[in-house]
Amino acid sequence: MLTKRIIPCLDIKEGRTVKGTNFVDLRDAGDPVELGALYAEQGADELVFLDITATVDNRKTLVNLVREVARHVNIPFTVGGGISSIEDVSALLNAGADKVSINSSAVRRPELVDELALQFGSQCIIVAIDTRFVEGNDWVHTHGGRKITEIQTMAWAKEVESRGAGEILLTSMDADGTKAGFSNGLTSRVSAQSSIPIIASGGAGTMEHFYEVFTEGKADAGLAASIFHFKEIEIIELKKYLSSKGIPMRIY
Repeated sequence: MLTKRIIPCLDIKEGRTVKGTNFVDLRDAGDPVELGALYAEQGADELVFLDITATVDNRKTLVNLVREVARHVNIPFTVGGGISSIEDVSALLNAGADKVSINSSAVRRPELVDELALQFGSQCIIVAIDTRFVEGNDWVHTHGGRKITEIQTMAWAKEVESRGAGEILLTSMDADGTKAGFSNGLTSRVSAQSSIPIIASGGAGTMEHFYEVFTEGKADAGLAASIFHFKEIEIIELKKYLSSKGIPMRIY
């Protein structure tokens, strides 16, 4: 049985790690290089680095910061934010990233998923889906959650898989930062129709929430930010807890 993954997320704004609630009310959470090194040491399975204002500010991800983080971690490292071309991905992989995450650029031009998967391999390409429940449906949002699209989440998840995405990073904007639990119903629906791994994001507040997202939500990985940044939950203790509950974990 494949092990489930625990993935801390570094949301970056102006070179600092930040965390908010429902994608707003951001507060400082520390230095991304120090946090990345700490999480690698504590047994995180992977690390995600999202430059959350790159698309809104119409600029590229901070390549130098990516390079510095990569120098201090020895686990798979995913980078997202402002990526819209083969050249962008090349620069980030050369700076030390193992995978990239695309969101707004894929919605704007879905063929980008095909092109990147062909050029770099599906294993490198994660499509991030930021989704919110509005008027009876789950809708894809872009630009750091600021813009609603006319694309339904389930249909988009199917499409990006068909185009060559290797994983989906599914963030429930309704649950984000609330610490009230992952959106397990949505996650399980996406997981049920997908043959690629689903990373669940948004809502983690307790160890039980991770157990629920792996069992009820059928997720392959659980991603969280503030509970790790503010030392509310230690990664190794979380993994021991999940392992004791029968969830396959890689414990270093």
